[in-house]
Amino acid sequence: MRPWNRSNEDRDPLSASEQGSASLEFVAVGVLMLVPLAYLVIALATVQSQTLGAEAAARFAARTIASGPDTDPAAAVAQVAQQYDIDAATLDVSMSCLPETGVCPDAGSIVLLTVRAEVDLPFVPSVLGFDSLTSIPVEATAAHKVSRFWTGR
Repeated sequence: MRPWNRSNEDRDPLSASEQGSASLEFVAVGVLMLVPLAYLVIALATVQSQTLGAEAAARFAARTIASGPDTDPAAAVAQVAQQYDIDAATLDVSMSCLPETGVCPDAGSIVLLTVRAEVDLPFVPSVLGFDSLTSIPVEATAAHKVSRFWTGR
């Protein structure tokens, strides 16, 4: 039986030329996997932030309108949007009441307030209209019952 020998003469010539390349491959594949994952986390955080902001703005505005007679829905939404770093000019605010009567809001009705926004994904250039292609629509609706003793507009 021949003794085991670790000399270069007994090694395969292909394995000798690839010595130390595993760490390079690991780093290269790691970076290629990490960059898209980091972008996904940043994009999801941006969408979640805008979603929470739209939801909070809709809820606050619905409560404010249901409790106060002279409240502008856009002003109430803008007040909360500022806290979430959302540009209030880009928000679309609509209000309706159930049951539908001539006056909205009316005593005993339910105020439905909807806030719509467009979330632009981060790091997308505005060249060739890519920013409009990658915007994600976000919508939040809040309902609040108006007191039946409410005296308003």
